[in-house]
Amino acid sequence: MKCILGIGNPGNRYQNTKHNIGFILLDIFSSNLKLNFKPAKADFYFVEGEIENNPFIFVKPTTYVNKSGIAAHQCLNYYNIDVSDLLVLVDDVNLIFPEIRLRKSGGDGGHNGLHSITYHLGSEDFPRLRFGIGTENFSDDLSEFVLSRFSPNELNTISKLSDFVFILSRSFILQGYDFMLSEYSRIKNLENKKNRTSDIND
Repeated sequence: MKCILGIGNPGNRYQNTKHNIGFILLDIFSSNLKLNFKPAKADFYFVEGEIENNPFIFVKPTTYVNKSGIAAHQCLNYYNIDVSDLLVLVDDVNLIFPEIRLRKSGGDGGHNGLHSITYHLGSEDFPRLRFGIGTENFSDDLSEFVLSRFSPNELNTISKLSDFVFILSRSFILQGYDFMLSEYSRIKNLENKKNRTSDIND
């Protein structure tokens, strides 16, 4: 079984805030799959499903961002999921909105949610999909910025990009990180070719 965990804060107060991109994406995925989140007997909401006989679980912690690792540890222990089979959807202020990057493992980059997951799992070896929320001229107070809401235009962009993110997440569910990375490269190469053709025609 694969686990896809979205980092975010629970409750209406934090709905559609930049720190909640993980929650936003999982909500879109579950809606498209006609699945509904339900509370676990632990510190998270979850959805279980299968894609081509490959089981998965989507997880939204109820522990707030800074304690995301509690929910990650509970889920992996209960379902006996290996750390390498956990994909974390996380906001990244160091990436310009709406850039998307993949990483197989590594440090937390100053993100408290990733720090908590690393601490509670005792490992950095879990894949993460980083969704850029930063701006070119970012100079705001960090805590205030990540808790600010996406604009309607930004939410529309996220909705359009959710298909791409779902393809990557689906690839992870089917065959793991390496297959997801190959799909990422394939799609990006197609986009680059399309853009070069468009430039030539212009």
